[in-house]
Amino acid sequence: MDSTIMEAVHLMEAKQSDKAISMLEDYLPNADDEEKFTIAELYIQWGFLTEAIDILQELTQRFPNESEIKIMLADVYIEQDNDGEAINMLNEIDEDDPAYVQALMQLADLYQAQGLFEVAEQKLLAAKHYEPNEPIIDFALGELLFSNSDYREAITYYEKILPVAKEVANVSINDRLAEAYAASGEYEKALETYQDIDSEDPDTLFKYGFTALHAGRRDIAIQAWKHVIEQDMYYHTAYYQLAKAYEDEEMIDEAYETAKQGIKVDEFNKELYFFAGSMAHQLNKDDESEKWVREAVTLDPDYKEAILFLIELFKQQEKEDSIVDLVNDIKKLGANDPLYEWELARAYNELESYNDALKRYQEAYNSLNQDSDFLKEYGYFLTEEGRIDNAIQIFEEYLLQQPLDPEIEEFVQRLKQTGEN
Repeated sequence: MDSTIMEAVHLMEAKQSDKAISMLEDYLPNADDEEKFTIAELYIQWGFLTEAIDILQELTQRFPNESEIKIMLADVYIEQDNDGEAINMLNEIDEDDPAYVQALMQLADLYQAQGLFEVAEQKLLAAKHYEPNEPIIDFALGELLFSNSDYREAITYYEKILPVAKEVANVSINDRLAEAYAASGEYEKALETYQDIDSEDPDTLFKYGFTALHAGRRDIAIQAWKHVIEQDMYYHTAYYQLAKAYEDEEMIDEAYETAKQGIKVDEFNKELYFFAGSMAHQLNKDDESEKWVREAVTLDPDYKEAILFLIELFKQQEKEDSIVDLVNDIKKLGANDPLYEWELARAYNELESYNDALKRYQEAYNSLNQDSDFLKEYGYFLTEEGRIDNAIQIFEEYLLQQPLDPEIEEFVQRLKQTGEN
């Protein structure tokens, strides 16, 4: 390497980048072609891509058959997100060039990034035609098909690689195969493949757990997810899955403890708070249940499932005033659902606050007038309130939806007779 270039390298190492670049720019007009190529490599290494492009473009014009320069220039274009120029450059490499297969693979990557999966696959199949036994091409085809959810086709390529390599580009082939088997519904095969992997990687263990669950082996899933948490206590999603598996096994204490552990490491996970509340309720720990579910609603004031759970809990405890407070609070925060109005109407009715109940029933009616259960209840409420004409109208709307309800038909007839008398 020329002494000037060496000096520029030392300046760059000494964090004097401006001096280094200035020195190389001054030297460039006198540099020979090999030195220019070296300077272009240094520019790329240091992140001066525009400067590198200028040199490489000049060299490609002087040496149009040098594929190494074209591939390097294409790489720089890709770094600059200039995929169009990269594609043009790679397409200039001839079929009889030793770098042709490499160019095809880079083109496949670029077309895949643009969402042109069929074109990318054609490029890789062309590469395979020239190098039929090259594992990296099978791997690229497998990855392309896998990313496009064509799992069965992907499996055929991954299976070709296994006899010669367990890993390509830091990706475990068994891991990919297991995922592909699972995604195509072959859970037993996926489970066998995962059992062969014997990995301590939390991601692999987590997927192993899911596969076991689908294969009907909840016991294996539980062990896998417990192992995930042992390996990485901050692997948030494992807590919910493990807790749910415990619940499905009717191991409610374990489910509750797991949910509480999960909350400690993922304090903004509303599903975990709600799940903990649900488990506490099953364990007859209703104070704890209310506490957890209220936390879930604090995180998301329109968390419908949690809100309706709390309302049912308060009903069981005959705490209608708590229902009123809860629904009014969440409404102030922007939560809106006709079911909340219906529940508010019921709570006011239980509290004998009939005017408030009427307002809420009227509000809920605007959205729930196609809900026969609501109409039936609303009709009875209006009857109790002595609003017979309104009740008849609501019951008639109900009967349009439920014409085979003789009990309500008879009731409406009696109401009409009462009105006439």
